[in-house]
Amino acid sequence: MKIVVILPTYNERENIVLMVQALQEQFRTIPHDMHILVVDDNSPDGTADAVRAEAPSWENLHLITGTKQGLGAAYIRGMKHAIERLKADAVMEMDADFSHKPEDVPRLIEGLDNGADFVIGSRYVPGGKIPDDWSYLRRMNSKWGNLFARYVAGMYQVRDCTAGFRAIRATIITKIDPETLKVKGYAFQISLLHEAILNHAKVREIPVEFVDRKRGETKLGLSDIVEFMLNAWWIRFERSRTFLKFGAVGAIGVFVNLASFTMLLKLGMNKFLASPLAIEVSIITNFFLNNFWTFSKRDMNDKIHIRGLKFNVVSFVALAVSYSTFLLLSVLDPHGTPQVHQAIGIVPATFVNYFLNSYWTFKE
Repeated sequence: MKIVVILPTYNERENIVLMVQALQEQFRTIPHDMHILVVDDNSPDGTADAVRAEAPSWENLHLITGTKQGLGAAYIRGMKHAIERLKADAVMEMDADFSHKPEDVPRLIEGLDNGADFVIGSRYVPGGKIPDDWSYLRRMNSKWGNLFARYVAGMYQVRDCTAGFRAIRATIITKIDPETLKVKGYAFQISLLHEAILNHAKVREIPVEFVDRKRGETKLGLSDIVEFMLNAWWIRFERSRTFLKFGAVGAIGVFVNLASFTMLLKLGMNKFLASPLAIEVSIITNFFLNNFWTFSKRDMNDKIHIRGLKFNVVSFVALAVSYSTFLLLSVLDPHGTPQVHQAIGIVPATFVNYFLNSYWTFKE
C-alpha cells in the first residue's frame, strides 16, 4: 500500500526538516511504501527552500506550493496531488510542528491494516491526552469546541471530531471529492469526517498525546473559529433533512390517524376502541413512507420484514404513549372533543417514533 503523509506548512522552516527526518526514521518500521508531501503556502520564511534542500536525500519527499488560503485548502490540494499524481492508496493528515508525534504514525497506519477506512489520532478516547500545562481556558476551549462539533454536527459516535492527525483511505476521499466541501480553514476537518461517515467509512480512534509546539507560532485565527462554528451548524441543517422528511411523513400520519378515527366514530365504534385502531393504520402508513423515502438512502443490513418487525415493536411503544395520553386527557376533560385529545396524544408519540426508528429500526 502506498501511503502519503501530507504536511501543510506556513512558516515552518524551524520544524520541517526535523519532521521529515523523524518521519523517515519511523518509515523504517512500516511495511508500506511511505511518502511525504509538503504542501507549502508560499511561506515567506523559506520553508519550501528548506524542503528543496533536503529533497535530494530522500526519493520519497515531495513538495507542492500555492497561495495561502487556509488549512482546508492546503489539504485539498495535497490530497488531490497525492491521489492523482502520486497514486496514493491512503493519505495521512499531520501537523508539521510536532504537535502530532511521528512515533504515533505506525499505530494509525496499523488501524488501516486492521480494516478501518478513517483512523483518527484521538485526544479524547481512553489513553489520549492533551498537555497538562494547558490553562483552564485553553483546556475548556479544546474540549467544548470538540463537543460543539460532535453534538451540533451530529457526529455523536466520534470522540475527537476536530483532530488533525488522521489516516484515510483514498477510496473514501475519492467518493467525497474534498473540493466540493466549500470550506478552506480548520472547519475542513469536521466537514471531511462528516462526509466520510455519510459514505459509510469505518472510523476508528487511536489514543494519542497532543503536544504543544516548541518552535514557531500557531496559525489558528478568529476567522477559522467563526468558519468552524458556522460549518457545524450547516452540517446540522443538512442532517436535519432526514428529520424534516420524517416530519412530513408524520403530518401525513396525523391526517390518516384523524381521518381513520373520525370514520370509525361515524361507523358507530366506541371511541376507546377506535383510537388504537386509527393509530395502527397511521403507523402502517408511516412505515412504508419512512422505509421507501425518509431513510431510503441509508445502507441498512436488516431486510424489510425485519425492519417491519422492529417498526411494529416501536409502534406498540408509540401506541402506548399516544393512547395513554388520550386516556389521561379523556379522564381530565371528559366533555372535551375526542379528536383534540387524539391529536395531542400524537405529539409525544411522534418523538418516540422518530428516535426509536431512526436509531434502531432504520439504523445504518
